Amino acid sequence: MDYISTRGSAPALDFEGATLAGLASDGGLYVPREWPRFSAEEIASWAGLPYAQLAAKVMAPFVAGSLTEERLLELTTAAYGRFAHDAVTPLKQLDSQQWLLELFHGPTLAFKDVALQLLGLLFEEFLGRSDRNLTIVGATSGDTGSAAIDAVAGRAKVDIFMLHPKGRVSDVQRRQMTTVLAPNVHNLALENANFDDAQAIVKRVFNDHSMTDRFAIGAVNSINWARLMAQVVYYFAAGLQLGAPHRKVAFSVPTGNFGDVFAGYVAAQMGLPVEKLIVATNVNDILHRALADGDYSQGTVTPTAAPSMDIQVSSNFERLLFDLGGRDGKALAEQMAGFEATKAMQLTNAQREGASALFASARADADEMASTIRWAYEATGELIDPHTACGLFAARTAGIDAGVPVVTLATAHPAKFPEAVERATGQRPSLPARVGDLFEREEKYETLPGTFEAVTGFVAAHAAPKV
Repeated sequence: MDYISTRGSAPALDFEGATLAGLASDGGLYVPREWPRFSAEEIASWAGLPYAQLAAKVMAPFVAGSLTEERLLELTTAAYGRFAHDAVTPLKQLDSQQWLLELFHGPTLAFKDVALQLLGLLFEEFLGRSDRNLTIVGATSGDTGSAAIDAVAGRAKVDIFMLHPKGRVSDVQRRQMTTVLAPNVHNLALENANFDDAQAIVKRVFNDHSMTDRFAIGAVNSINWARLMAQVVYYFAAGLQLGAPHRKVAFSVPTGNFGDVFAGYVAAQMGLPVEKLIVATNVNDILHRALADGDYSQGTVTPTAAPSMDIQVSSNFERLLFDLGGRDGKALAEQMAGFEATKAMQLTNAQREGASALFASARADADEMASTIRWAYEATGELIDPHTACGLFAARTAGIDAGVPVVTLATAHPAKFPEAVERATGQRPSLPARVGDLFEREEKYETLPGTFEAVTGFVAAHAAPKV
């Protein structure tokens, strides 16, 4: 399997190369040259497999040429052995149609762990084959940072520099990053910045020759294909438990950067029968506007109780537009250049029609978010976080046929956002015992101006050169 850029001019890479590169050299994102497809018989044969074994089956075509299936299984077994639930991503039924897929049983209590525990092992595996040092530069709206730091802290040949907008992540999210004191971990709090600003700095680092000539810059954000690949697995896991491949399932996905729901799109291309992918946003609704009206224009970021979705530029949407536009890298490069210049873009007719076949969307405001948290507790006894609430609101209002199960991806443990949950329910969720001492731990982070120059100056002063 090799990987090509969505913008058409970067060299194709194998899985190892794409994993270590992160962003393509032409500014595009790597995608497989073609989607592997499983037969209904193959998918049915996986029913009942433990999660690590299912993961190895689903991901095997993507790693071909870089990892053997045996080695991949060893890595998935190690990655998912750290999860607090034996099912890794258990399903929970809410009523006759609605289900939650709990993705928060990893070390940092968010769905990012499912991918990043594996990605940390992949980095270690591939870096161990050479003398290369990797400098990870990432941006986080809350959960990616802690999951990535947990996955690579203390590992050889890796330095990680994680940017977060100061004051715009929850206390739990911040402390899960800043209390990791390993010498290869650098947390950077950016002043007067939002997540989109931080992400723009990261993308600029990848395209700055003064940085890439000295350092091997790597990515842990969902611009890295390996992260999306790992997220495809839990769509298969949920679908199989609910009757796939003989029964279609709908999924509702709270999303800001489009990575998690794009993994569902990949699962559908691979043969999983998906009735609908519902894209759930908060009031930062660029994805809802794009899918409903074809209007992909950047608005002003509004802080909400669901900070991981406070995004107005969704990087992974480019991967979908590439696929729906006939995989024409040159045309997409022109389209994205126009967006980057004007901060506005209209989807083509082909892109809109292609998206509408599989995707629906909904937008949840603050009242709808809170009322859904309240409904979940009063009707089912479940405490859910604000991001999951956006997804569940969209699921319950999507009008999916009653015979089709609707799975909402529960992306974070409610204790990561205790104030919002308590306001809606009167109940304050507790942190699991394994992280219960979080607020007693020492913090360490640097506060920097939210500028490219400040960030690159710090990285250059603290990172190990590529060789």
